[in-house]
Amino acid sequence: MDRFYAELTPFQKFTDFTDIAAYTPVPNQWLVLCADVRGSTKAIEAGRYKDVNMIGAACITAVLNVSGNTELPFVFGGDGATVVIPPSLQYVAVRELLALQEMARSRFELDLRVGVIPVADLRARKAEVRVRKYQLSPGNFLAMFAGGGIELAETLLKAPDPDNKYLLAPQQQSGPPKLEGLSCRWEPLQPKGGLMLTMIVRGTSTEAAGERALMGETLSMISEILGTDPQNANPASPQSMKFRWPPRGARLEAVLTTGSASFAVTYLKVLITSLIQIWCDSFGKKAGDYDGRTYTDELRSNTDYRKYDDTLRMVLDLSTAQAERIERYLQKRFEDGDLIYGTHRAKSALMTCVVFSLEQSEHIHFVDGADGGFAVAAIDFKQRLAAWEKMN
Repeated sequence: MDRFYAELTPFQKFTDFTDIAAYTPVPNQWLVLCADVRGSTKAIEAGRYKDVNMIGAACITAVLNVSGNTELPFVFGGDGATVVIPPSLQYVAVRELLALQEMARSRFELDLRVGVIPVADLRARKAEVRVRKYQLSPGNFLAMFAGGGIELAETLLKAPDPDNKYLLAPQQQSGPPKLEGLSCRWEPLQPKGGLMLTMIVRGTSTEAAGERALMGETLSMISEILGTDPQNANPASPQSMKFRWPPRGARLEAVLTTGSASFAVTYLKVLITSLIQIWCDSFGKKAGDYDGRTYTDELRSNTDYRKYDDTLRMVLDLSTAQAERIERYLQKRFEDGDLIYGTHRAKSALMTCVVFSLEQSEHIHFVDGADGGFAVAAIDFKQRLAAWEKMN
C-alpha cells in the first residue's frame, strides 16, 4: 500500500492533466494532511508573505523528510500545503507538523493550523480523492488531484466548529521539525514580460467531461494569448533568476533549518554554501555535487508554476496586455456560469526551494506571486464564488 503513488505511471505533457478519467483513486486507508497559516492576510499586509510562504513550503519539507523511501503526493498552496500519506506514516508526519506548528508560533508569531482527514471520511461525504503523477523531470514529480476531495479536506480543516475532529490541537514536541533541504536563496523573480499573474480557476461542472472540456479550452486560450510556447511564461527564466550574496533569505533559511545545531553554525553554513553557489554560477564551475549550469537548467523544469488540485493554479510571467486578455476571458466565462476564478498581479514572484539530492537531481521549487500571490488570489476567488452561489 505504501508504494501506491510510487507505482503510478507518470505523464509528461502538462495539458494531459485534463484527462480526468485517467486519475487513480487514492487508497481508502490513506490520510490527507492539510496545513495553512491562519490569518495570513494580516501577515501579508504587514509585509511578511515570505515568512508565510516558507512556512507553507516547510509543511511539505517536514513530511517528506520523514517519509523514507515512500513517495508522497503533495500540493503547495502559498500559505499552506496538502500532503497525502499512508497510515504507516501518520505518527511521524503528524509529529513533524506539530513541531513546525510550534516553531511557527514561537519564532514567527504565525498560527499554523494542522489537520488530518481520512480519505474514507471524504468519500463518505460524497467527495473523491483521485491522483495523477506529472513528471517535471526524471525523478521529480508533481501530484495532480481530482474529485473534489482535496477541496473538501481544506474546507473541513477550516470549519469553525470548536469540536472540529480533524483539527489537531497544539502539543509540545521534543524537538524542532526536520527541514533539511529547505532554502530561499534566490532573489524575487523579476518578470521579463512586465508582471506576474497568479490565477486560480475552477469549473462549475460536476461532470468529468465538462471539467475536461473547460480546462482544455482555458489552456488553449491562454496559449493563444501567449502566442508562444507556454513554457516561456515560466516565472523562473534566465532573465528573472538573480542571485546575490549574502542572500536576503539567509537568516530565514537558517532559522528554519537549524534543528538541534546552533543558529550561528547554521547561519555560517548558509553563508558559505551560498558563496560557493554564486561562485560556481558566475564562473561555470562545479563544487562537489553542485554544477551551477546543470542545476539552473533543471530548476526551471522543476518549478510548480502550473498545477491542478481540483483547481487550476498558475503563476505566469506576462505583459500587461496579456494579463488583461486572460482576465477578460475568465470574466466572460464566469458571467456565462462556466467557471469561478481569482487573480492577483504582482511586480515579482517568490521561489522557495527544497533540495534533497544534487547528485541524483532531486529538487523541486515552489513558485508564488509576491505580495500575497495565491493567498490574495484566493480572496478574489471566494468573492466570485459567493456571488455565483447566490445566483445559483
